Amino acid sequence: MYCLKCGTQLPDDAIFCMKCGTNLTNAQLKSSPAPSTPIIAPLGVKALKCPSCGAPISPKLGEMIITCEYCGSSITLENDGWRGVQKQTQLPLKFADKDKIMAEMHSLMDRGILHRHVQEDSTLEEMNLSFVPYWIVSSSARTSIVATDMAVEAGEIATTAALIGVMGSAMGGRRGGLAGPLLAGAMLGTTMRAGQGGPKKTYEMDNNYNFPIVALKALSEYQPKNYQFNLNDRILFDVTKVPKGIKILNGDVGEEAAKYQARTLVDLLQSDKAHEQYHMIQQLHTEVDVSDTELLYAPLWFAQYDHRGRKIILIIDGNSSGVINSIGL
Repeated sequence: MYCLKCGTQLPDDAIFCMKCGTNLTNAQLKSSPAPSTPIIAPLGVKALKCPSCGAPISPKLGEMIITCEYCGSSITLENDGWRGVQKQTQLPLKFADKDKIMAEMHSLMDRGILHRHVQEDSTLEEMNLSFVPYWIVSSSARTSIVATDMAVEAGEIATTAALIGVMGSAMGGRRGGLAGPLLAGAMLGTTMRAGQGGPKKTYEMDNNYNFPIVALKALSEYQPKNYQFNLNDRILFDVTKVPKGIKILNGDVGEEAAKYQARTLVDLLQSDKAHEQYHMIQQLHTEVDVSDTELLYAPLWFAQYDHRGRKIILIIDGNSSGVINSIGL
């Protein structure tokens, strides 16, 4: 076994660490992987040992999530020091063929009438595949919406329009010219504007999310607004199942910061969904609760093109081939 404080390899029946003196009689300290609460190292440490295999780990400036390149265990820096990440999973790489991914990206770039031949006029500047860490934040959102009752409003407008039509025809016949139709149109416009303060109805919209928060501040383009990874495919993280040559990125966004960001983005997503479903919204209020989190490593394809001086960035999920983001199209 290994000492979880300094990483020294010890006999299985050791009671004290022969290097740092830590008492090892607690059964939790002898378990592997590391339990959920032990502090492995204090804040500000520049080098530490992997709690699972004892390999040296050297955090870089700003990193909060470190993955051991030998055994794949991860640790995270929180307010009271370095801790082991307990819920650590990964999505298998299913779309590893670069040519097929490029074909999918080219199809995406040329999709739609306005985008024809965009790919032909673009130059590929960068393309890579890496395993990117995401905090998956379990979130539940309840949104209260006060909006105009469109069924009642439509009936009132139809009735008013019919009445105005009769009045307008009569006045047009008496006065001639455009006076009747103009008056009718003005009255109808006034009626529709008044409808904005018309009959109201309250709606509730409840949704649950496993919301992904990218764990690197510099990779803001990797942050989806409304994308859900296929979590049914996820497995426990195993560094041996990451193909050789594909980089596993460390992160600099902590768990608490991810929860805060998830609340904000879920709130925005609920607002977008409400405006798609309801019209003339008068009031909108969302409450977001977050609970569990896990650290998920997802295989992502990144490509950057230059199209006549404009940058186009595409992020493709290497597990499902879904489009996480398309920027510049």
